[in-house]
Amino acid sequence: MSAVAGLWRFDIKPDPGADCQHMLAAQHIYGPHDSRIWTDSAMAMGRCLFRTLPEDAHDRQPLHSQDGRLTLVADVRIDNRDELIAALSMTQAEAVSLCDAAILLACLERWGEGALDRVVGDFAFALWDAQAQTLTLARDFRGHVPLHYHRGRGFFAFASMPKGLHALNEIPRAPDEDMVASFIAAIPDMTSRSYFAGIERVRPAHVVTATRDGVSSRCYWQPRRPEPTRRSTADYVDGLRFHLEQATQSRLRGVDGVVGAHLSAGLDSSAVTATAARLLAPRGGKVVAFTAVPRQDEAEAHRPRYIADEGPLAAATAALYGNIEHVLIRSGHLSPLAGLDRSVFLCERPILTPSSWVWASAINEAAQARDITIVLTGQMGNLSMSYSGLQLLPELLRHGRLLPLWHETSQLVAKGEMNWRGAASAAFGPFAPAWLWRILRQFMRAPLTRRPRRDSFDGRRTAIGRGDIGTYNKAALAGWGIDLRDPTADKRLVDYCLSVPVEQYLSGGVPRALARRSLADRLPELVLNERRKGLQAADWHVGLTAARAEVVHELERLAACAPAARLLDIGRLQALADNWPESGWERDDVVRAYRLKLLRSISAGHFLRRTIEPER
Repeated sequence: MSAVAGLWRFDIKPDPGADCQHMLAAQHIYGPHDSRIWTDSAMAMGRCLFRTLPEDAHDRQPLHSQDGRLTLVADVRIDNRDELIAALSMTQAEAVSLCDAAILLACLERWGEGALDRVVGDFAFALWDAQAQTLTLARDFRGHVPLHYHRGRGFFAFASMPKGLHALNEIPRAPDEDMVASFIAAIPDMTSRSYFAGIERVRPAHVVTATRDGVSSRCYWQPRRPEPTRRSTADYVDGLRFHLEQATQSRLRGVDGVVGAHLSAGLDSSAVTATAARLLAPRGGKVVAFTAVPRQDEAEAHRPRYIADEGPLAAATAALYGNIEHVLIRSGHLSPLAGLDRSVFLCERPILTPSSWVWASAINEAAQARDITIVLTGQMGNLSMSYSGLQLLPELLRHGRLLPLWHETSQLVAKGEMNWRGAASAAFGPFAPAWLWRILRQFMRAPLTRRPRRDSFDGRRTAIGRGDIGTYNKAALAGWGIDLRDPTADKRLVDYCLSVPVEQYLSGGVPRALARRSLADRLPELVLNERRKGLQAADWHVGLTAARAEVVHELERLAACAPAARLLDIGRLQALADNWPESGWERDDVVRAYRLKLLRSISAGHFLRRTIEPER
């Protein structure tokens, strides 16, 4: 993987090469193995490389087309490399010495922007067309790697991370307070703004085109809606298994015997871990599966609908495979404030859930200690392979299919998946005015975190575009040398899952029915039949309580920080610190007040404070 940078000057200032070199140097932690630039009068582009693939030994970016018209820098891992090589009419002998960026450039030469629909993998790139005088920036459909830009007076600049842009004197380092306010309010991130004033991000699944006259952006990912079909459930099961194995196999590229994996009690990480073990077994490889677990007294704490300790169910999956080593990670005693400085430096954004950053960092450290450089996750499975299908209910209502609606809701209630209040809110909520929905949620006590949409396809596609994980992935690479890869976010798998009729996901009152059927050949019944949700970091409050003095001190500093004092209710936060609970940490109201409100506010305030403070 790489960190990229570029500077296009259309003013009278000379030699953008020196400034581009500064931009790369500022991002050295994201690419410590090699650094190269190219410059041509008004344009300079470069990349610094972090080697994660065998073919990275051949990476000589920036790269140029044969006619010299195009120049490319890319942060890329291609997961359908062999397929593209064949489509480009290359031989394996020709391709063996080509890095992934070279394959990407060949695709762009052949198909133009149409290549974005063909390339599967994690990518962010910049393509300079010297003849047309246009600069094209693009990211993969999920935004697995980041790309930021700034248009100033007389220049346009881009960099993987904001610190690359802040290396330019023309771009001062200042927070975007409106974005931080949206973060505090938990408003979904659906704009191109970053958390820094004047710095935009290329949104996932978007192409940004820059010319001397301006900047435009468009979404290129257009997945297909489900169509009427006569395919059987068995066909869909076979299809999901095929795409899961294809996605996992491609993300094992570069694995030298051992791969790491996150393993929880849920279907997604269990499916990825089990599939990786099955694929590695014939060649003698193994999976080291990491499970975050709480201390014993917290494991026994009662919280309805949640699994406080995911260790036993994760162990049941690991026990099915002789080449899985199961490692338990206990990190609840660690302070969620201790890593805030490092998180701001690595991620350049406030951390949404500092308590999750604690256990994720502990897993990264454990993997790093074992010299594991590739770790598989299953973060996007809920929107792809293990989608619940609950949005079938409003779809049935919208189409007037009242008997099937009655059947599914009654089955959901009979099997204990939902109560009648929750089923009613799921079915009728999308059609109620916003003000009425807020009242109904309180009255019905619906177990829904977001208002459901009338259309399942539209709802899932919107959810996939919500948020941005690119900077988190870059942080894992720079901070611990860990390349995080998510097979459940494979574009081929996601496109397939979006094309499956929603009736396959909710069937006979069983949510996630397609995943449960498809994974029956590789997961234990205990995991397949589990209906509760895993409660990550159930003992999060232990480290927070031990750090109570840190909390008080940080709030004092935030009160003295003008932007933080404007955006945060410091008095309310100090009242939370003064009235510390002695028990009841599993209660929903306590979780909302301390794990969500207090910690998220401190994370946002800390980001503001460190952004406006002089670098130390």
